[in-house]
Amino acid sequence: MPPHFLDGQPHGHSDRPRRVRHAGEPLRIGVGGPVGSGKTALVAALCRQLRDELSLAVLTNDIYTTEDADFLRRHAVLPDDRIAAVQTGGCPHTAIRDDITANLDAIDDLVAAHDHLGGLDLILVESGGDNLTATFSSGLVDVQIFVIDVAGGDKVPRKGGPGVTYSDLLVVNKTDLAPLVGADLDVMRRDSAAVRGERPTALISLTADPAATPVLGWVREQLRVAQAV
Repeated sequence: MPPHFLDGQPHGHSDRPRRVRHAGEPLRIGVGGPVGSGKTALVAALCRQLRDELSLAVLTNDIYTTEDADFLRRHAVLPDDRIAAVQTGGCPHTAIRDDITANLDAIDDLVAAHDHLGGLDLILVESGGDNLTATFSSGLVDVQIFVIDVAGGDKVPRKGGPGVTYSDLLVVNKTDLAPLVGADLDVMRRDSAAVRGERPTALISLTADPAATPVLGWVREQLRVAQAV
């Protein structure tokens, strides 16, 4: 089944505090979601599509390793100096929601390292794998994507939680696996719309669409809005 959008608002609603961006700062987009939902693969897809048209960097979070950053480096989605990693040492949501100091320091380092090259346009901040309670602090990112996948079952959207309900974009990934795991995509569409209201949801398969076209379009719209301010 092709990728599908629900309620294609270009960006999130002002139902939570927003970081005050200053002119010239890179847009920060958080990418969170449970273990194995495909966050790193989605980040890699976005990097491949955007790296030739803007200046971007990636910051990953893992508990004890740099596994996700290493994956991105192995696949050469960006030059090594544009990929940084934070080792959280505890629950991943702590470093993106509660004590964000390590992430802020890493962002400052990325910005400083590329300032002489004209600066960064975009920083993707990937959370370590977490559960449905994970959400990014508004002091860390400007907008956030939450990624779930069909292997968790079609019940996941109706369970809600901050990531599913309040993220600026919900991504239901691996739709190609739905027949194999008995997940009903129509149920996932319906329940996503019920818990999210007008916030957008994208159903994607990176196997069928390696460019993650609907997510890519959403990211470009966030950049357009940010650059217009």
